Amino acid sequence: MKWYAIHTRSRHEKQVDSFLREIGIDTFLPLVHTLSRRRDRKKYVDIPLFPGYMFVCTDKERLFDVKYTRGVTRIIGTDIDVPTPIPDKQILDLKSLAKNDVQLDQFSYLVKGRAVRVKAGPLKGIEGILVERKGHYKLVIRIDLLQKGAAAEVFISDIEPI
Repeated sequence: MKWYAIHTRSRHEKQVDSFLREIGIDTFLPLVHTLSRRRDRKKYVDIPLFPGYMFVCTDKERLFDVKYTRGVTRIIGTDIDVPTPIPDKQILDLKSLAKNDVQLDQFSYLVKGRAVRVKAGPLKGIEGILVERKGHYKLVIRIDLLQKGAAAEVFISDIEPI
């Protein structure tokens, strides 16, 4: 069983998540709780951290079921028809960020930066890239295959270089 990233139709991530769970496939759809502003009202909504993408944990034999689920456009891979698994550590770190009450932001993919590990606090043990934005430090967890990342604010005293 390996983790794979799948691309969904626009704004169909939650529906695809439901369809895949119904057929017994383990899914992970990281959501961000954010304020939605309409003309007449404001309300909090949960939107996908990576719009158009979600993750499934399955073996190669069940990838056919995933690929032909309504709302799925493709399984992400380095070649056209060859799905590429995502390292378990990246998914586990992203799950740790999602289950802790930290503000998550989508962050552009980084190649350069300093690799760090959180040594204290609710994110202890998570590894990522340290960046500074507007005087605040953020820990960025990268999903290499998607070339995307998620950022959470951290205290500089809680991190150590790897």
